Amino acid sequence: MNKPVWASYVGSLSALGVATCCVLPMTMMLLGLGGSWLAVFGKIAASSLYVLAIATVLLITAWVLCHRRGSLAHVRGWLLGSTILNLLAWAIVFNETRINDFLINLM
Repeated sequence: MNKPVWASYVGSLSALGVATCCVLPMTMMLLGLGGSWLAVFGKIAASSLYVLAIATVLLITAWVLCHRRGSLAHVRGWLLGSTILNLLAWAIVFNETRINDFLINLM
């Protein structure tokens, strides 16, 4: 896997991790895994949009570089996977309130 694709995956996984920072504690509390350590997620939530924006820029850069180098046919699957992860992260961030309300109703 070449460097642009690797960078796009790291960015997308980071974005997905940051996007779930507010949904994950609710899910863990629902499973009985609560505790004071969950307060760490509040600090991460403040930077979630910045991380998502950087991940999106990395992903777009990877698509452009692979297209210019002519290696897009070889890494299209990897880039599509990274794009799906990135879109999932954005969907979680924009629907965070609904997801948390649903999890609260399950409690």
